[in-house]
Amino acid sequence: MSRFDSEISAFIWDTKYRHRGAGRRGDGERIFDQTVEDSWRRLANALAAMEPLQHELWAQRFYHNLADFRFLPGGRILAGAGTAHRVTLFNCFVMGAIEDSMEAIFERLKEGALTMQQGGGIGCDFSTLRPAGSRAQHTGTIASGPVSFMRIWDAMCATLLSTGSRRGAMMATLRCDHPDIERFVEAKRDPRELRHFNLSVLVSDEFMAAVDGDEDWSLVFPDRHLEGQGDELIARRWSGEGEAVPCRVLRRVPARQLWQQIMRATYDCAEPGVLFVDQINRHNNLHYREQISATNPCGEIPLPPYGACNLGSVNLLQFVREPFGDRARLDWDGIRDCAELGVRMLDNVIDLSRYPLPAQEQQARGSRRIGIGITGLADALITLGLHYDSDAARQLAARVMQTLRDSAYRTSIALAEEKGAFPFFRRDDYLRGADIRSLPDELRRDIAAGGIRNSHLIAIAPTGTISLLANCVSSGVEPVFDFRHRRRVLTASGDYREFDIVDPAYRLWCDRGGNGDALPEVFVAARGLTPRAHLQMEAALQPFVDNAISKTVNVPADYPFEAFQSLYREAFALGLKGCTTFRPNPVTQSVLTSGDEAPASHCCNIEREGE
Repeated sequence: MSRFDSEISAFIWDTKYRHRGAGRRGDGERIFDQTVEDSWRRLANALAAMEPLQHELWAQRFYHNLADFRFLPGGRILAGAGTAHRVTLFNCFVMGAIEDSMEAIFERLKEGALTMQQGGGIGCDFSTLRPAGSRAQHTGTIASGPVSFMRIWDAMCATLLSTGSRRGAMMATLRCDHPDIERFVEAKRDPRELRHFNLSVLVSDEFMAAVDGDEDWSLVFPDRHLEGQGDELIARRWSGEGEAVPCRVLRRVPARQLWQQIMRATYDCAEPGVLFVDQINRHNNLHYREQISATNPCGEIPLPPYGACNLGSVNLLQFVREPFGDRARLDWDGIRDCAELGVRMLDNVIDLSRYPLPAQEQQARGSRRIGIGITGLADALITLGLHYDSDAARQLAARVMQTLRDSAYRTSIALAEEKGAFPFFRRDDYLRGADIRSLPDELRRDIAAGGIRNSHLIAIAPTGTISLLANCVSSGVEPVFDFRHRRRVLTASGDYREFDIVDPAYRLWCDRGGNGDALPEVFVAARGLTPRAHLQMEAALQPFVDNAISKTVNVPADYPFEAFQSLYREAFALGLKGCTTFRPNPVTQSVLTSGDEAPASHCCNIEREGE
């Protein structure tokens, strides 16, 4: 327990990640991990067992990478690897396309339940379901629409929760040209509605151009699923379709009016988020075989049907040398080494993990997608003497991500030579990808010569619980929430326990004789930053991230609506893959303080991770 500087970190390890099990004769509980070092050793040995040679050497190297919280793997990896538990090591999945038939809908519902039962959060695109009131071409039945079926998913998630299964997290997406888009956008104005879902609108380039041009916007649906509605046909590449299909125009709305409706709902309710779906697909390394229309519940991994999250983060605070001084600097070689080992570890997770569904295993092993990211960015910037909202901070953060990206790709190329390229690799098509074209020439030449082990390599996750485990380091790329505060945590017995949280950069400053009541300007917390500062940091990192970034732009309650919606327009102009904001308001507050169920949470929430 000496590794922990805070009570909450020890509590999280003990309740979420410590390996416990039944005694050999069924005579009570047996504790396998006596210390957090035992947990690291258990994980290192399990991942090293996937190596064809030199198991002990790799176990030692993996352990060193985990020690002192240098590398933080996804919570389910730390909780499940090396145990006898029959669980998946992946936090989240995107489910298969929901075909518009009752049989297919309930098959996908069953698959979602099985996935969530094993602890996986899920993302679903409901755009394939006919709009409410439409008549099916062959059966003549009247559709109730995607939002009504989302309620069934929501009830399923609540039912699993009530039976003591793992706490659910779901993402629902809907296209901006689906005829039920207004109903989807307005769904969460009622704080009791779709409680277990996060919602995001799939916004296309064409729609944003229509907004800019103040044009009408066609709401459509594939013609082959409809009967006798609308007169005009246009071609659209619909969700679940390999190419553009004839779609029937059911009605038109002013594009700016729809955009304003999306923005107003987000301003009032913190949902829906916005995913720039064309940007996502333009920058998909597997553009030649995938069309992505959904993400995991946090949004940092856009995924194809049955794709999965396999994530780990480099804890930047552990690589700051001589903090708070004139010689404060990052250990660049250490960051490279950590990322290189992290790639190998996450690649081994793919072979070690169980999967709720065979299709999920096929997709994971075919693409070998992983996501190496960072956490502790804000704390690292503070100890380096850099203000979060400064050009110097953004430039340093961008250099970190470029270093991470190049190290990860270099390692994956070497792994392909050692273990083989990912099965879905097609050299010429892969090299045509937008992100691959932006790599250094040397890496592109090496990929052309010998392939690459993993289709995708970089993602920035929210790291909520694992950052608390790592002595409360600042989460992901988010600014420090506050330097001292209290946090309420749900315990296994169903009640809440409160913990004092002290930021590690603040603690280090005070331990070295700094005045905790008169902090230097670089000690900036989230509430001291403008919303644009959040957006600019995300934009600085996005060019080096082949998956995506989980980032919430915090907006003050009194932030003007016009300025608020300009954030989303700026996010689109900056080439981000999506935008999520949170503004305190009566609707969100009523959910957060209702006292019955937790609000819809992401897959790295403290109540879910590691269960």
